[in-house]
Amino acid sequence: MKTKHMLFAAIMVIAGSLLVTACNKNSSAEVNTAGKQQLSLYLTDGPGLFDKVMIDIRSVKVLVDTSSNTRDQDDEDWDDRGMNDHRNGSSLIWENLNITPGIYDILKFRNGADTLLASSGIAKGFIRLIKIEIGTNNSLVKDSISYPVSQPAHDRNYILIKLKGQECEEYLPGKTRLWLDFDITRSIKQENNTFILRPVFHFYTISNTGSIKGKILPKEGYAVVTVFNTTDTAYALPDKEGYFKLRGLKDGTYSVFFNASNGYRDTTINNVQVIVPKETSVGVITLSK
Repeated sequence: MKTKHMLFAAIMVIAGSLLVTACNKNSSAEVNTAGKQQLSLYLTDGPGLFDKVMIDIRSVKVLVDTSSNTRDQDDEDWDDRGMNDHRNGSSLIWENLNITPGIYDILKFRNGADTLLASSGIAKGFIRLIKIEIGTNNSLVKDSISYPVSQPAHDRNYILIKLKGQECEEYLPGKTRLWLDFDITRSIKQENNTFILRPVFHFYTISNTGSIKGKILPKEGYAVVTVFNTTDTAYALPDKEGYFKLRGLKDGTYSVFFNASNGYRDTTINNVQVIVPKETSVGVITLSK
């Protein structure tokens, strides 16, 4: 009988220790996840007149402001912060995002398509800087011919996107996201028979912007689409079936200009209304000669 009591007591001690251990583990997990957010960055394309645009992306980092009011940091020298990404401040923390380094064919992500460039758990706070490191293996294809694309010798090897801190959208508790639009038309210029890369990015969220979509016929018209008003301009290249879509537009009234080729006449549609976050369709546009 005594042996049974001793065995029961031993079991209770072990159970108690396991319960304490489990509680400690749970507390530890809560501590480790406290103050964290999941950030996702999506890459999309503002198109140019090329067959392919291959960009060598090596790393992506963000500078997070963990203070209660990011406006207190507005006088920071953000260019200096971007240059010294190994140095944190009292409330400014650099975070490395998980990406797959390599060559990205930017033109694959047009007409509403995108790709998840980076997604990581980072310190909770306001995103003030996005730093994208660009490698040297950049190229493009134009009229089926491949050309190297070079950065100017004295330019820095990264893009620094400066934010105010409120640009990312929280689509679920603790989960934020932002779309980065690589503006090919402004990023790649031809100088003295050489293609020069000076990357330009725009950013937006789906919930805070609108879009315009449509279809152009016939496809032999090879139209370039320009959407513009007094403050904004965006471009699109229709796909093989003639469909196009432009995202990241603000509230407003736009004109849609179809710059046609191959003997077809240019066409313009005026007074196209964009209401955030809705999608506006201009229907099927038929070009004529």
